[in-house]
Amino acid sequence: MDNTIVAFVNIFTMTTEVVIWGLIVWAISSWLVAFNVVNTRNRFVSGVLDALDRIYGPMVRPIRRILPDFGGIDLSPLVLWLLLRGLQMLVPALVLDSTRLLQ
Repeated sequence: MDNTIVAFVNIFTMTTEVVIWGLIVWAISSWLVAFNVVNTRNRFVSGVLDALDRIYGPMVRPIRRILPDFGGIDLSPLVLWLLLRGLQMLVPALVLDSTRLLQ
């Protein structure tokens, strides 16, 4: 039973790590588009950017509604990153501690 729970905790941690790295790629690519470094007329680039927007747009939309307007600065990816990092630390600790209490 312990090995199964540890395996699920490791899968959760790896999944959140992939989501966090994707979020970083999405944020950096949005900056590159804003500063006209990336040509969005390229089909591959526009496809990748569209896929990243479809994945991460719904995640940051509720955060954008809550955060005040900071002018041209969008802090919602940073807030999402902090939330994901917090979950990445909190969930495994809670799960592993609760399994120790049950034994």
